[in-house]
Amino acid sequence: MIDEAADKDALARACAQAMWSEDRASKAVGMQLEEVRAGYARLTMRVRADMTNGHGLCHGGYIFMLADSTFAFACNSHNQRAVAAGAEIHFLAPAFENDHLSAEGVEQHLAGRTGIYDMRVTDQNGRLIALFRGRSATIKGQLVE
Repeated sequence: MIDEAADKDALARACAQAMWSEDRASKAVGMQLEEVRAGYARLTMRVRADMTNGHGLCHGGYIFMLADSTFAFACNSHNQRAVAAGAEIHFLAPAFENDHLSAEGVEQHLAGRTGIYDMRVTDQNGRLIALFRGRSATIKGQLVE
């Protein structure tokens, strides 16, 4: 008997590796791709000094970027190329230099060409930093053959 969930997760990991190999932006800020399954992704990033703003806090753009990259890996996990059609973020607590942030993304709905994904960004203590919701749209092509 074939384990369909395991096959989908293996495909998701292959898609993630194909994307990660070309993802210069996420790598440039030190993100790490920790886990990918069908409809799920988790990435991490340490807040560097050059990521802080004039208040000594992690700039919100970097938090958004971590959540957005996580969204990208989650919504491309089905081997159908997908891009963001929209996204919003709610900043709930500050992050600081040397914090280790983790973003976990979960597919909430996928139908036709559109998906909805929720990301939770937390720090190394499990404190909730931000909530991000992304809406994906599929485009032509696959990541792996």
